[in-house]
Amino acid sequence: MTVEEVVQQADEADLRFVRFLWCGNDGTVRAKASSRHGLEGRLRSGIGLTVGMQAMNSLDQLQPVEGMGPVGEVRLVPDCDTFRVLPYAPATGAVLVDHVGLDGEAAPVCQRSFLKRQAARLAERGSVLEASFENEFTLALGAEGSYRPVDESLCFSTIGMATSEDYVEVLADALERQEIVLEQYYAELGHGQQEISTGHAPALRAADEQILVRETIRGVAARLGYVASLAPKPWPEAAGNGAHIHFSLWTTDGSRNLFHDASRSDGLSDVARQFVAGVLAHLPGLCGLSAPSFNSYRRIVPQYWAGAFTAWGHDNREAPVRVPSLFAGMEEASTNAELKAADATCNPYLALGGLIAAGLDGLEQALEPPDPVEVDPSTIPAEEREERGIDRLPGTQEEALDALEADEVLTGALGPVLTESYLAVRRSEWNAYSLQDADFEQRGHFLKY
Repeated sequence: MTVEEVVQQADEADLRFVRFLWCGNDGTVRAKASSRHGLEGRLRSGIGLTVGMQAMNSLDQLQPVEGMGPVGEVRLVPDCDTFRVLPYAPATGAVLVDHVGLDGEAAPVCQRSFLKRQAARLAERGSVLEASFENEFTLALGAEGSYRPVDESLCFSTIGMATSEDYVEVLADALERQEIVLEQYYAELGHGQQEISTGHAPALRAADEQILVRETIRGVAARLGYVASLAPKPWPEAAGNGAHIHFSLWTTDGSRNLFHDASRSDGLSDVARQFVAGVLAHLPGLCGLSAPSFNSYRRIVPQYWAGAFTAWGHDNREAPVRVPSLFAGMEEASTNAELKAADATCNPYLALGGLIAAGLDGLEQALEPPDPVEVDPSTIPAEEREERGIDRLPGTQEEALDALEADEVLTGALGPVLTESYLAVRRSEWNAYSLQDADFEQRGHFLKY
């Protein structure tokens, strides 16, 4: 889409504002909005933003990162192909942006550009990562300064569906108007918990749409008098909210799924096995990108179906990397793997970029995955787990960030500027929340994700 086409659509929709959306190192979605006046110029040259925003954590505390203080600017330069009219925000549209330096080059801290670089590495091998997100979230009502779930129904309960059907109908319509494919919806395990899965797309588009989906989930809720939270653990006693990532490799022309091998009993090709082996080899550090918040590690615990050990398995929902069974008549199209150790506190560009970097390492080294684990890993005796390399994933945000910092493949892909700023922001959150109580943690995540 061209600048002129965006301006024309904005006029046809009688828009007053267009939000320039980005996701920072803290995983929160932020924006600056251009009014219709001057929109064309801002679509071409961007909107100015202080360099300090990429050193800001989710508590709006600026971290001492070199080159990211009060002096200096980047430009929020939009990708016009991402333009959408927002059905839940009156007279408002949105675009996704890159962070661009004053020299016209991608800023080293730009997370979206990081994902572009990793996708380009795959393209050199003649492949593209197709990905989709399954978002779980909690629908709640305000109650005397706190929040309560909209229902107390059971997992997949039609009672839960009936309670939230007005909200879900508006949500589905809003996604459709933004040309985001809604694949499935159901009421999940937790009280007030919903789950939606959206269609797969090449990595960059999948990450862009994940930002739009998060915005739509919350925006529709706000319009209808609800609060929607994608926090990994919205309440200490509640079921956790994940943002599972389904992924597979395809040829660049989309004609063949490189994860599929019809001659294998499970349909998984050597390419798939090597890619999964790379993901497993780097999974502790990858958790620092895909499940990066303090609250994330209330969810990633054994026997909570979130995947707490370095393992993969076929239809094993206690494995952080699950290989789903194939659909009859759609064997090639349905061959994929799922990363369960992921949630919506992540920056999706970093999570998918890290996933590619890890998988590429598996391909480049022709790694072999360990034997699949077809039982709950926590039921395997500790000595046997140790022998098989089924290690516990990080148990805290701090441990995940330490693993990320020690992973030369992931930090090498991120580059020094993005690595330093990201770790500074996320470590500051660990320090802040470690000093506070559970109520502070809950408040700090419930309304921000």
